[in-house]
Amino acid sequence: MEVGFVGLGLLGQAMVKRLSSQGVKVTVWNRSLEKAKVSGLPYVETLEELIDKEETIFLCVKDSQAVEDLLTQMSPYLKDKIIIDTSTNCLSKVLEFHRFLKEKGGFYLECPVLGSVIPAEKGQLTLLISGEEKVFEKVKPLLQILSQRCFYLQTPGKATKAKLINNYLLALIMEALASAIVLGENIGFNKEELLNILENGAGNSYVLKVKKEALLKENFIPHFSLENLIKDLNYAEELFKTFSGIALEGALVKELYRIGINLGLKDKDFSAIYYVLKSLQTQTSG
Repeated sequence: MEVGFVGLGLLGQAMVKRLSSQGVKVTVWNRSLEKAKVSGLPYVETLEELIDKEETIFLCVKDSQAVEDLLTQMSPYLKDKIIIDTSTNCLSKVLEFHRFLKEKGGFYLECPVLGSVIPAEKGQLTLLISGEEKVFEKVKPLLQILSQRCFYLQTPGKATKAKLINNYLLALIMEALASAIVLGENIGFNKEELLNILENGAGNSYVLKVKKEALLKENFIPHFSLENLIKDLNYAEELFKTFSGIALEGALVKELYRIGINLGLKDKDFSAIYYVLKSLQTQTSG
């Protein structure tokens, strides 16, 4: 199997590493060419070279504007090409991307992922896929290399809706967990003691499992950055406003994460919301 890959951020690098380790021949391109050069994989210097060379191309980029820019640049070459877009997009844009690829004679699979760097390296992502079934079946062996489970949702936009709902919930759970820890510390628990109790009660969750070590050590190495979470919350807010009115809880929690940006934490893992809440508590008590 042979593919092209665009986007060598943390998640993109992990996905490329996984594909390559399983025998897939991956050729990469990145807007910052230096990342491609140091990847250890075959690379091309222009996007046009990549799409000329490969039938199937993965995208894993920052936001919908980046996806739109790439598709526009690839526009003359998209006929019969398959674009697998693992980026998290806003709903209105992803529907445009489906239409755009169809007009150009190509095929677009929206394929946002659940999970971050470590699951990607292990092939344990969950993939949400919308697009033509025949195209999904054609690239399914590639997707199975990256995932422990694929949800084929077919209808354009449905995978993106599911991804945004998931990340909305993720943000709420992480903030709730962090606020519970800050409260517990304020009333006499040490952090490890409290986390051990929570993971054996109603507070137990996947989020607690994967973020426990980061919270204990307050070492917020990015697996999913605070900046990217806020971007996804903005997209989710648009979704909620369109279909069910304003998502008040999400809007309030987003502002707490945004304070983290103001504290210089945009490139830290989103679990750094613990540090944000602890800082706010210190300011209030002071």
